[in-house]
Amino acid sequence: MTDGLPAPRVLFVGAVGEGRRCLDAMIARHERFAGIVTLNDSLAATTSGAVPFDDVAREQGIPLLKVANLNSPDNIGKVRELAPDLILVIGWTRLLGKELLSIPRLGCVGFHASLLPAYRGRAPVNWAIINGETETGNTMIFLDEGVDTGDIIARRRIPISREDTCATLYEKVSDSAIEMLAENLLPLKQGRAPRRAQDHASATVMQKRRPEDGVIDWNRTSAHLHDWVRALTHPYPGAFTGLDDRRLFIWQAGDAGGQTAGAGPGMVLEVVGKRAMVATGSGKLAVLRAQWEGAPEIPGSSLAELIGRRLGQTPGRTA
Repeated sequence: MTDGLPAPRVLFVGAVGEGRRCLDAMIARHERFAGIVTLNDSLAATTSGAVPFDDVAREQGIPLLKVANLNSPDNIGKVRELAPDLILVIGWTRLLGKELLSIPRLGCVGFHASLLPAYRGRAPVNWAIINGETETGNTMIFLDEGVDTGDIIARRRIPISREDTCATLYEKVSDSAIEMLAENLLPLKQGRAPRRAQDHASATVMQKRRPEDGVIDWNRTSAHLHDWVRALTHPYPGAFTGLDDRRLFIWQAGDAGGQTAGAGPGMVLEVVGKRAMVATGSGKLAVLRAQWEGAPEIPGSSLAELIGRRLGQTPGRTA
């Protein structure tokens, strides 16, 4: 209750694990919900990291709306009927249109997994790892019609270790989102949350990634390919190479450095313990977990049969 009035009602919009963790934390704090919006089952099945929300909606008695396009006239009408005071968007890759943004009296709030205005756009965690960054962050913003251009409510810096993958880094992002929600949800509901405009002149915008973009270029350095693999591993479609028109996914690898004694990039050199050592443009990549397309995952040592062969002769079929 606030000044004798019912607490504001939140419409939660999300599809992936980050959002689900935040929703669970809010439920534990007894927030009031107008509803939950998530992807319909067919879209969820093709979305990396998607998790179900049916169980929590059923257990908590919260209306659940599954959508393909939240901005459709029909769905906009359904959101109006739910009459949320605040819309909270976490783990959702689609923009909210002007009509939706205008519905809640307290505005629409979301998170972006970078230190905005850097790394606006798609796949910010993946791009940060690919680019060898040692730090990223998470930013809580008021949503507007632009792509990650809204006013900043709060930010958290997040270190990136050499062992981090996209999965472990998103866990850190989720933790920071839960912290920022705990600190800022009350002032948001009271209409007094802090906000400051972004410096648009210093913004960087990252492009969308597709499954077929995961092809490994063995001419790159072993350090870069280590970053490439850990940026694209589970729950994403994975980094891959090809041999004899077969696609080989590499799910875990390490930068082994060293010299390759003149072996061409992509050459499988030897097996050391559970690791298959592959020559790169500079240094060696230690492959720890791999998977032929359509087959179970295997340890790197199972690639011993490929010693002396050169991966990447054919990149494999496009996804």
